[in-house]
Amino acid sequence: MALRQIRIMGDPVLEKVCKEVKEVTPRTLELINDMLDTMYEANGVGLAAPQVGVLKRIAVIDVTGEDPLVMINPKIIESDGEQTGYEGCLSLPGKSGEVTRPNHVKAVYYDEQMNLKEVEGTELLARAICHELEHLDGHMYTEKVNGELVDNSELVEEKEDQE
Repeated sequence: MALRQIRIMGDPVLEKVCKEVKEVTPRTLELINDMLDTMYEANGVGLAAPQVGVLKRIAVIDVTGEDPLVMINPKIIESDGEQTGYEGCLSLPGKSGEVTRPNHVKAVYYDEQMNLKEVEGTELLARAICHELEHLDGHMYTEKVNGELVDNSELVEEKEDQE
């Protein structure tokens, strides 16, 4: 496995719509493994292929740190509820913004063997699914931020002040 360079906001690849994956090849599996390694190394909970410069509809998510979800050609088929909270992105390190998203989503996707799967998530998992799938269509969370972006260090200080 190898770590891949995470593309930073402003890189044109992050603004492009990704292509569907027609078949899983050894190169696709290598990309998925590299994406997982890169996400974990960067302490992220999700990573989409365009964030490592590959325009394929692949996202990896792990909100628990021990149960990775690999989504190929994912689509959200249902969403409801609402949650508002701070969200960050590996393509915009050190920053966060307050974003409102559905509190519950249901998505369909293909796994590494191209078996059709379904996942339902609430709270952080729902947020991560929405966030990563938007990357596949060339969008970033910054388009949805309520107010201004903040430095993550400010959020840490604010949390410490509340304790």
